[in-house]
Amino acid sequence: MTRAVTPPPAPVLSPSLRTLLGLAAAAVVLAGVYFARDLVGPLALAVVLVVICEPVRRPLERRGWPRWTGTTSVIVVAYLVLVLMGALLWLAGTQFARLVADFSDELQANVQSLLAWLRAAGLDDQAADAAASVLDPGTLVSLVSSLGSTILGIATALFFVFAYIIFMAADAARYREAGRVFGPAKAPVLGRIRHLNSGIRRYYVVNASFGAVVAVIDGLALWWLGVPAPLVWAILAFVTNFVPNIGFVLGLIPPAVLAFVVGGWPMLLAVIAIYCVVNVVLQVLVQPKFVSDAVDLSLTLSFFSVIFWTFVIGPLGAILSIPLTLFVRTLVLEGDPGGHWLRWLSGDRTAVPPGDPDPASTQPRRRP
Repeated sequence: MTRAVTPPPAPVLSPSLRTLLGLAAAAVVLAGVYFARDLVGPLALAVVLVVICEPVRRPLERRGWPRWTGTTSVIVVAYLVLVLMGALLWLAGTQFARLVADFSDELQANVQSLLAWLRAAGLDDQAADAAASVLDPGTLVSLVSSLGSTILGIATALFFVFAYIIFMAADAARYREAGRVFGPAKAPVLGRIRHLNSGIRRYYVVNASFGAVVAVIDGLALWWLGVPAPLVWAILAFVTNFVPNIGFVLGLIPPAVLAFVVGGWPMLLAVIAIYCVVNVVLQVLVQPKFVSDAVDLSLTLSFFSVIFWTFVIGPLGAILSIPLTLFVRTLVLEGDPGGHWLRWLSGDRTAVPPGDPDPASTQPRRRP
């Protein structure tokens, strides 16, 4: 009689070993994303644009229009958003370069007065030479040129973005049927995806709303002070508001330089003061509350995400940092039963510890 052979039990990995394996796998994935940034960056941008524009499909579907009309509307709206943002950045960059060239004599005179003040204050020649090199018109023009080359590099990736948008918009129409096809079996996964998509849309709606308010205030203040091209810098303030935390600094540099050119130190300090007050009141005190309600991310994590994703995928990472962070949290933590405390640390107030007897201790998950 042959005795049945019992297979040995599968080895059980310790929690520490599982953590190390997870960190190693994450490092490998991030390294792959870093080396494939030229493909991953446009892909992430296309995904975010399709997610933002997807709601334009719903009115057409409710009216019984063919599916291709909804897909076409998503593609057209995504293209319009992409072209509009690119055109605004191009306008701001070209206007800044032109104005710096037009006011080069005034800028040079103000630089010389600054150098005289530095020498009178007892600074050595090296500090004065460093200040002169930073504020030299040639240096500023070269800086604009380097920014232009960066924008041009982004523009070369637009071909892939346009193609990705077409394919993803077409696939999105099919993915909307996943709930009917798979039923309750995949309901939790589909719920997390819907929650992620709605969070991304809410985030950009909040950013666009506050960006418009900031742009109007900054533009009126610059016009009142007499800074050249105030409308252009108001538009730049709106666009840079989509870069969390540091976007305000990017939008401040061109009007601050021109204020120094046409009005010297008093106008420069006035522009910096106005931008700082507007930034502190709206973007530091008010906007984070609305952003936190929209995406449930801590301020520390949102700030770090800008630096991290910019390093990983380049300039697009600054704009896409919040959606990418939300995607990683959804992918890694929201499906993990033991990841509640990590979700809570990330700012997710809907994370409920297992077995919590008091549902009122946390805020209920919003409907997408």
